[in-house]
Amino acid sequence: MNAPVFSEQVLFWLGPVPVTRTMVTSAVTSLLLVALGASLGWAVVRKPSGRWAAAGRLTFRFLQDLVTEAVGRRSPGLEVFAGSLFLFISGAALLGQLPGIQAPTANLAATSALAVVVFLAVPVAGIRARGALGYVKHYFQPNPLLFPLQLISELSRTLALALRLFGNMMSGHLIVALIVALVGLLVPVPLMALDLLIGLLQAYIFTILTSVYVGAAIRIGEGG
Repeated sequence: MNAPVFSEQVLFWLGPVPVTRTMVTSAVTSLLLVALGASLGWAVVRKPSGRWAAAGRLTFRFLQDLVTEAVGRRSPGLEVFAGSLFLFISGAALLGQLPGIQAPTANLAATSALAVVVFLAVPVAGIRARGALGYVKHYFQPNPLLFPLQLISELSRTLALALRLFGNMMSGHLIVALIVALVGLLVPVPLMALDLLIGLLQAYIFTILTSVYVGAAIRIGEGG
């Protein structure tokens, strides 16, 4: 059976689990990032004066500053979480520039999965900061009647995260593919660079919003 999953054809099955092209490209992106991270980490420890180590330190400092500016203070756990999301979305945008490969983030299933991860990370961070009861209390403040609105707000921003990333990534790839089909391979090169820039910008926005959402949950847990 190769019935479509989220409008995507199933490539093969791993037992009861259908494997689609987006799942394969997501796995490849993740593995490449893990290998790159391990290589940079090895260079920082073993050859701290080399260029590869300098690149590792610059990458870490960039992600650290990105999260710190959004949250307003250092948060090592959030830096790892939000930084991983930034690297994955950026890596997916870069991978999507290769011929015949569509970025995983151009599929609504992948962007929805990323948004759900962020949605779940918010209460987890809040509960770790103060405990389940202390975190849940904020949904009923300043008035218990606002509980439905608080819940709808969290659900809607999760949907917005998924749709924003999907819409921007998909539109960029469609425009480049259309121009390639019409005028050939060389003319769309500037558009491909623009498409990559849009992907990096979306990774930046997604990371900032993630840091703000999770950082707010941590502050609620500590001060509420």
